[in-house]
Order: sequence, then structure tokens, then C-alpha cells
Amino acid sequence: MEHIKNTNIKDTTKFIGIKDLNIKILLVLKHQTHIEIRAKLDYPAPACPHCQGKMIKYDFQRPSTIPILDVQGMATVLKLKKRRFQCKVCRRVSVAKTSLVKKHCQISQPVWAKITQILIEKQTNTDIAKHLHVSVSTVQRQLNTFTLKENFETLPEMLSWDEFARNKGKLAFIAQDFKTKKIVTVLENNRQTTIKKHFYKYSRQARQAVKVVTVDMSGAYIPIIRKLFPKAQIVLDRFHIVQHLSRAMMTTRNAIMKAFDKTSLPYRAENMKNYWRILQKDIRKLSNKAFYSRTFRQTLIPREIVQKTLDFSPELRYYYEIYQLLLFHFQEKRSEAFLGLIHDNIDTVNASFARVFRTFFKHKNYITNALKHPYSNAKLESTNKLIKDIKRQAFGFRNFKNFRTKILITLNTQRERTKIVLSRT
Repeated sequence: MEHIKNTNIKDTTKFIGIKDLNIKILLVLKHQTHIEIRAKLDYPAPACPHCQGKMIKYDFQRPSTIPILDVQGMATVLKLKKRRFQCKVCRRVSVAKTSLVKKHCQISQPVWAKITQILIEKQTNTDIAKHLHVSVSTVQRQLNTFTLKENFETLPEMLSWDEFARNKGKLAFIAQDFKTKKIVTVLENNRQTTIKKHFYKYSRQARQAVKVVTVDMSGAYIPIIRKLFPKAQIVLDRFHIVQHLSRAMMTTRNAIMKAFDKTSLPYRAENMKNYWRILQKDIRKLSNKAFYSRTFRQTLIPREIVQKTLDFSPELRYYYEIYQLLLFHFQEKRSEAFLGLIHDNIDTVNASFARVFRTFFKHKNYITNALKHPYSNAKLESTNKLIKDIKRQAFGFRNFKNFRTKILITLNTQRERTKIVLSRT
């Protein structure tokens, strides 16, 4: 144990977050595991809080152990002796008060403030408690003090809708402002009744102000959006449209591959354990860099591998060409050509492509909007990634209310703070 004498006690108290000038540091002890600061709280006797009579100094209370912020990277506790006063009239005894701690509390205000600050970051309650040397329940109590009031008067002009996994097998709903990325609401489930019940809390005028809603290809959301926001244009997320095409192509390739003998070259070529992504990729984005192919036992560029693979199956060539044409029209935002190609081939394709084509025709107006407007669910997908990080770090949340609070204070509050800092610079 090291005994430290400090001559600049007043400056030290301010430095470690003790702003109360009535607290005088007497001794600092540095142990192997923590730093112990011994101090006293003393000031002239005030009026009696009970009868307003005159009080006199009595004695010091038993030292209180108060955790404060770390000093020199070590856990630090303040052993504070508080002066007691006795009234000469009513004989009652009272204890000196300090702004460092609240009444009936043994945790310093700077620690409470630090807990609040770190709660806004993507850290678990356990990590925060370990970092600040308090209990997990203390951090949880501070989390419960956050009051999140929703404003049901206005809605943003552009909304993004999606769902995310909150627990195993359970989905929650999220809506976000497309422009600012501020989360509008997080609901416990993605049922239609839950979503409608929430958004019907807004006035009809507020809901009519919504001009655009971006959403994935979930068929359950589109009818609700049309009812809730009658003047909004529905824009399907472009990533999900391409994903449907990609899955149909992969299913078709696997089905054709299984028709060949497992030991044959066509099977190995279409299986393409190492290079199957080449057939899924947009042909315009294939690299021109040659490499040695163990399947064909020669050095080839990706385009040559594609051509050699397609030569084994005219059926695969047919679906690959349709797939690439659809990707081309989609990337070039040619909605008429994209839907026209689907119309011309819907009766000749297999079940996998036919199912996707029927879905596209069902939502052709919303696909046209996706190709016409620059909006998508990309921003909301990035938010969902952050939510997944929060859940992973905490190893899941049993209480959805805590999960929702953590999402809103972490993402919405951080964006507000970042916005303020950027505006100052």
C-alpha cells in the first residue's frame, strides 16, 4: 500500500469530479487493486430543517464508501465522513448534504452521468457495470430512467419499413425516416394488427403527408401501406428484387447439375464448388484476370469458365441468358424492357423462375417505382446490422422493452449527438 500526500488538494478534487468545496481530502491510499481517498464533509451548522432552530456541530457519521470515476486507470473509492448536526431546540440530528451523491444513495453523480453516457454506446450492461465497478442492476435502473416519448403529430415524408429478428423465431417491426435515418418506431412483432394499431394513432392528415414508403417484397406490408398512407408511393427494395432472381437462378443450376453423373465433368463444372458465384454474378462485372481452374485443368478467365460450363447444357444456357438480360435491364433501369422480357418468357420457364415472375407481375407498379426513384431500404438494412450488433454483444435480450430502449437511445441519440458535433465544426 502506498501513502500519497497531495499539497494541491483543491485542484485534485475538481480533477476527479468532486465539485463540492465542502469536501476536504485528508488522505490518499494506493492499494494494489484500487485507490482509496479519505475525506470529510464539513461546513458551518445550518438552520434546523425541522423547526428552523439553531443547530450545532455534533460528530462525524461513519464513513460512507462512494465509488467515483477511475483515477490513474484504477478503481477509486471515496471514504467520506459526513458531519452531523444537532438542533438545540428539538434535539433532532441531521447529516450534512453534498451535491456529490443523492440522498440515500452511495454512488456518486459523475458515475451516474458516465453510466448514462456509455448506455448510449453499443455496450452491454454487464460491460458497463464492470467498467465502472457497480452492479448490473444499477446500470439497469439507469436504463429504466430513460423516457422515450413518441410524437404522434407528424410523420416523415419518406418512410422505410422492415423487420428484424428479436428472439429465436420471433420478428420485430421497425420503421425509419429515410432522409435522417432516425428510427420512427420499433414494435414487438410484425403482425398487421400491431402495425395498424400503432400508425392509426397518427391523424389522417399526418399519414397523408407520407409520400414514399420503401419496403421489401413481403406481401403482408403492401396492403397495410396502401390503407395507412393513401397518398404514398410504394417502392420495393432493389436488392430484394435481384435476390429473388439470384435464388431462382441458383435453384435452376442445382436442378440441372443433379441430372448429370457425379463423376462427370459437366457435374463438376456446374457444381463449381469454388467458382459457383461466377454464374450468379453480372457478366459485365466479371474480372479479366486469368487463374488456373482445377476443374478444367487449364488457365482461364471467368468469362471462359462461364462459356465452357454453358456448353454442357443448352437448358442452363437459356436460363443464364434470361438471367443476365434481366440483370442488364434492371441495372439500366429499363422497367418496360424488364417487365416485357418477363411477360414473354413466363410460360416457358421452369417453376422456380415462373414463381418469381408471377411475384414480379403482381408488384409490377412498385418495381417500376423502384427503377424510377432513387429510394431503397439500404439505409434501414444498415440500421438492422447495428441492431444485430447490439443484440449479439448482449447475447440476446429476454425483455423486449429493454431491447427497444437500448436500440432507440443507442441509434437515435448517437445520431443527434453526431449531428450537433458536425454542425459545430
